[in-house]
Amino acid sequence: MQNVYQHISAKIPEMSKSQKRIATYILENPNTAPFLNVAKLAKLSGVSEATTVRFANFLGFSGYPELQQQLQQSVQQQLTTYERLEMSTQVYDDEEKGIYEIFQDDMTNIKTTMEKLDLHSFHQIVDILLNADRVFIVANRSALSLGVFLQYYLNMILGNTELIQTIETKTESLNTLNENDVVIGMSFARYTKSTIDIIQYAREKGASTVAITDHLLSPLVPYVDYSLVASTKMPTFLDSFVAPLSLINALVTYVGKHKTKDFQERLKQLEETWNHFDIFIK
Repeated sequence: MQNVYQHISAKIPEMSKSQKRIATYILENPNTAPFLNVAKLAKLSGVSEATTVRFANFLGFSGYPELQQQLQQSVQQQLTTYERLEMSTQVYDDEEKGIYEIFQDDMTNIKTTMEKLDLHSFHQIVDILLNADRVFIVANRSALSLGVFLQYYLNMILGNTELIQTIETKTESLNTLNENDVVIGMSFARYTKSTIDIIQYAREKGASTVAITDHLLSPLVPYVDYSLVASTKMPTFLDSFVAPLSLINALVTYVGKHKTKDFQERLKQLEETWNHFDIFIK
């Protein structure tokens, strides 16, 4: 299909009065509209939710989610942080309702991620992690928070996991990559070039490669053997990492489930070390 905005514009002469209201709002608010749910877009356009759903069907989409996805693909990677901040002020109001809408959007992200989860890939990733000599996690900028979390718990279970932020500080580790290693790249729109570069290099070295990202059209996907997708859609200046974190929780839990005996022994040793250094408040 041609650019979705051009497609909407071209179809305006065939639209009903209500459909034209929706089209007008989308075309006049190209950065905001893609991140609105059905109810919000309907309200701002001055039409019913049913009309909004029919509008998506009229354009040739299976439903509103497919239309929304096409709209988001057209703008998400191009939006600067400043533009996303401006967008959030238009979508969320200053009252309590706006706060609750943020929670609702996060819940929608988890639901979408769960419904679209590729269980086959999920279990394959668990298997390669369990059999890997070394695991490297590549994450930068805002995705670093997810990388730190994943590295901490995977290393607690496996004892072989390392976090890579920049090529400069981990050149020696990357140089010895081989087919017994696993490299996990984590990046979300706007994607970081260094993460993609490291994943591409890891694949060239024969390591198994995994992407945790926001879309199958992510530039990470062509360079990985396995991918897991988590929805991060949020009309704010930041990405919503609620769903990616939930996905990571599931991954860590299943790795731990398969390493119960070894993990119990490691935890026993760790507890002794923590007690020795009086790490936790008693």
